[in-house]
Amino acid sequence: MSYFAVRGALGAVTVVAAVLGAVPALPGAAVATVAADHLTVTVLHAGDGRDGTYELSCHPGAGSHPDVGGACRVLDRSTRWGRDTFAPVAPGTACTMLYGGPATARVTGTWAGRPVDATYDRSNGCEIGRWDRMVPLLPGLGTSSELG
Repeated sequence: MSYFAVRGALGAVTVVAAVLGAVPALPGAAVATVAADHLTVTVLHAGDGRDGTYELSCHPGAGSHPDVGGACRVLDRSTRWGRDTFAPVAPGTACTMLYGGPATARVTGTWAGRPVDATYDRSNGCEIGRWDRMVPLLPGLGTSSELG
């Protein structure tokens, strides 16, 4: 890379940093970003009073979800730049043929500024693992080793 390209890139970074540094000075700017992160979780066939539709907001935590704090913590731990927190199991993935029960869930809304429309079930080992990684956003139904 030439000296001028590096100098131009550094100048652009300086301008962007200066603009971003000014954002907190705008009243409510940070709140507007966080307020958009809201999820609706619908659980069916989970049994023991776990079924229902729950609302969840984080930072600050609020909503009708039975474990707002735990759900927000698992989402924060699972969120990585450039990766879909709610990604389905990749096509062609080899999964154990273990059935984890009839429970299903759907998560919709917005998280980390991105739209969410994800479905979950416990139809095989991969799907059970995907569900379990989202507990307590989704209800804990036991691990695959406890189901046998």
